[in-house]
Amino acid sequence: MNKKIRFITQAAVIAAVYAVLTLATWEFSSYAIQVRASEALCVLIYFTPAAIPGMFVGCLLANIYSGAWIDVVFGSLATLVAALITGKIPKKHKYLYPLPTVLVNAAVIPFVLYYGYGITSMGNFTTTFGCIGIMVLTIMAGEAIACYGIGIPFMKAMTKIWPKISGETE
Repeated sequence: MNKKIRFITQAAVIAAVYAVLTLATWEFSSYAIQVRASEALCVLIYFTPAAIPGMFVGCLLANIYSGAWIDVVFGSLATLVAALITGKIPKKHKYLYPLPTVLVNAAVIPFVLYYGYGITSMGNFTTTFGCIGIMVLTIMAGEAIACYGIGIPFMKAMTKIWPKISGETE
């Protein structure tokens, strides 16, 4: 198969899976306490660079559903930045692949939630600093669960089957 067609096809499939998985688990994929299982797909960058645009487009499509323009723009850009950083990690450090997704989302998404969705309190934390600070922790925890708890086992499973399903040989 032509490499360009394979790249576009892989990116499209990853985008579709990301968007559908996010929307199917919307109650757990959004807001101040979230585990967006679709973020586990960040490990696919280990197998194909097509996962970079795939993650971005999938996130963009899922975030369009949210209705908050700030999430569509900044939430999707956070996924793109994390994917681009992940793409620079050497393959020998595969267990670091989820880290950019965890850190970038923890740095960006609390501001999206605060300013885009108006989530201005987290329990007793009602100041901007306190609320955003707690959201950094909740987003980081949710991303770690998705990216490490789901992503790493997914990566291990994909290592065994990737050459067969991708049409690529190692």
